[in-house]
Amino acid sequence: MFRLFVFGTLKQGFPLHERAVGDALFMGAYRTLQCYPMLVAGPWFAPMMLNQPGKGLRVRGELYQVEDARLAAIDAIESVGKPGNLRLSVEVEPLAGGLAVAAFAYLKAPELAIPAHTGCLDDYQDRRFIPPWCRANA
Repeated sequence: MFRLFVFGTLKQGFPLHERAVGDALFMGAYRTLQCYPMLVAGPWFAPMMLNQPGKGLRVRGELYQVEDARLAAIDAIESVGKPGNLRLSVEVEPLAGGLAVAAFAYLKAPELAIPAHTGCLDDYQDRRFIPPWCRANA
């Protein structure tokens, strides 16, 4: 079992949640201890948390407990293994207060965030994301 911090389209109510996170155990609303640049970018208007700790804002999201097989499936959705697509450990703390924990999160290299459609965000609520099944060349 792994802890997974999600901050964008994997959150509840967003397009990839049911397909990816589904019925994984929800552990609550959390935020990163460090600041990260998180913005909407790229041709599909995807939320991207860039692998630049110490820059940007503390990012809010949701923490889940996921099994090995589910984590591997989400890795594929998040393009882990392709250049610039990373699954790294980050420190997160509950919004309601409590102890910080380490959790996996999906981060991107800055060069993938072109074009940028927003500045740094602390909470992803944008609805312009184009899911894979709606892309013309998908």
